[in-house]
Amino acid sequence: KIIGEGEAAHKTYAEFAEWCEDTSKNVMYEIKTGKSNVASLNAAIAKEAANIDSQTARIEELASAIATDEADLKAATEIRNKEAADFAAKQKDLLETIDTLERAIGIIEKEMHGGASMMQLKNAGSVVQALQAMVQAQSLSSADGSKLTALLQSVHGSEEEDAGAPDPAVYENQSGGVLDTLNKLLEEAQSQLDEARNKETASIQAFQMLKQGLEDEIKFANK
Repeated sequence: KIIGEGEAAHKTYAEFAEWCEDTSKNVMYEIKTGKSNVASLNAAIAKEAANIDSQTARIEELASAIATDEADLKAATEIRNKEAADFAAKQKDLLETIDTLERAIGIIEKEMHGGASMMQLKNAGSVVQALQAMVQAQSLSSADGSKLTALLQSVHGSEEEDAGAPDPAVYENQSGGVLDTLNKLLEEAQSQLDEARNKETASIQAFQMLKQGLEDEIKFANK
């Protein structure tokens, strides 16, 4: 009986010893694999940490670019608004000038066909004097007369800067001279208006292109 119990105990011991050996081998393999995994994961952590640093720097770079683009867009918008306001004021002034010149020309053409102020126009020695005569005869309003006089003096002042430039306010002693001068001023005003409108159109197009480019850059950088 004792021998039988001993043999049973030995069998149990042998089985347990085999289990311990197998378990030991498995644990050693798991330890080896775990150490390998630790090294691999540490490398991955180091790589992702470097990636975080890189992406953080990229984020800061993009944030700076966004701030710059937004500042540029704001500045460009402010400039465009000022340009638009300047153009609106210039266009209004030129349209008023053109309207005044057209009305004055119409009045003179009427006077040339026997109007009441014909003699006064003929006796005038300059365009300014002719305008004053028309105002006195109530053919032209004092506001229109003042505006045209200021325009003539402005043109005269700018042309005087050129050596030998003739006085645009002096003309032959006839109403046709006034008409020629005013028609010339009308052509110049219309030319200035066309130039201003073309410049405004070009400025709008340039601003739209710049605005679209900056907005696309901001959108891309934010994304």
